[in-house]
Amino acid sequence: MNGYLVLILALIVFDYLSGLIADMLNLRNMDAELPGEFDGVYDRNRYKKSQEYLRERTVFSLIEDTAVKTAVIIFILAGGFNTVDMFARGFGFPSIPTGLIFAGVLMAALSALDLPFSVYSTFVIEEKFGFNKTSIGTFLADLLKSWLISAVLGGIVFSVIMWFFGSAGSMAWVYCWLFVVLFDIFVIYIAPAVILPLFNRFTPIEEGDLAKAINEYAAGQSFCISGIYRMDGSRRSAKANAFFTGFGRFRRIVLYDTLIQKHTIPELVSILAHETGHYKKKHMLKGLVLSAITAALALYILSLFIDNPGLFSAFKMKEISIYAGLFFFSFLFLPINIILSVAGKALSRKNEYEADLFAAATCGNPGTFIYSLKKLSADNLSNLTPHPLKVFLDYTHPPVLKRIARIRSL
Repeated sequence: MNGYLVLILALIVFDYLSGLIADMLNLRNMDAELPGEFDGVYDRNRYKKSQEYLRERTVFSLIEDTAVKTAVIIFILAGGFNTVDMFARGFGFPSIPTGLIFAGVLMAALSALDLPFSVYSTFVIEEKFGFNKTSIGTFLADLLKSWLISAVLGGIVFSVIMWFFGSAGSMAWVYCWLFVVLFDIFVIYIAPAVILPLFNRFTPIEEGDLAKAINEYAAGQSFCISGIYRMDGSRRSAKANAFFTGFGRFRRIVLYDTLIQKHTIPELVSILAHETGHYKKKHMLKGLVLSAITAALALYILSLFIDNPGLFSAFKMKEISIYAGLFFFSFLFLPINIILSVAGKALSRKNEYEADLFAAATCGNPGTFIYSLKKLSADNLSNLTPHPLKVFLDYTHPPVLKRIARIRSL
């Protein structure tokens, strides 16, 4: 049997089993007793509901992961990639258009496989627990816009990478890396003004007590505000959130309208302070650097395997091509990708701790920020006692009880 095929199947199974074990341990780690820290914030009925939500989401996720990975394995063993390749080549186009057809068919098939799970998640589970506010029209519009944006942006990157690997020889991975990094920066720069408004309405915070409190805080921290916006998150979900995005003149701090409705002005300022902490600590810059290093590593290793006959044989391919090599390499890169993902999430959790401490030190009252974290957790039915392995593998934010303990340690 082909050694690459054995390795790839083993990696897929390992990825599946590691996620399964983490999820099972996470469910077993649930504690029926409400943590004392949340007395008066998370009533016991809602706490029980949060555990039901966790259980239902976990079981659904496992079913989805099982279905997707089983379908991928069957597709590989049945020679599905070669069938798609023969279809794409049948049009008689040059290499790059053929590669785009090949990629488009595969991504369309993956989207079709994911669609029923997405529908069930949104209109059954999220509806059952009182979160879903998405209409069928909004859901379909979001889907179409997401597909279009992915096709345009993904098509550009895929085409350029194919062109470099087809014409630039041994330096192709370097040119690809420079392009990917610059393109990534460009997308991050324009996203707040061009891409995000395609899905949500962003309205500058109007004059009033909230705007005054925000401006006073920003002035006290010498933080130049390019824009603080209210986002109509309630069109899709009852969950509340806030985030920092973009840079330069498109830099924005965004507060969900659901967040503004559920929190007092001091609480909102403390949440804003957390987002400001991400900027002050240069977390976005650090993320860009990590992304650039990851891209360089991936593209270099890709250059070593992109036309490897053994790898193509593992997928039952009759023809070797750059575009198919890009897809096949993603399977081979899986163990490195898992390691990088775990490292990236560990860095993200570290960044969240730093932003928390910044907020606690600058918002005027650490207790207000702690209470905001508690309310967000209760409103979003967050799991208060995740298993350490689940946190290690999947969490970009530390568990809320650890965040609170770290703040109190000040």
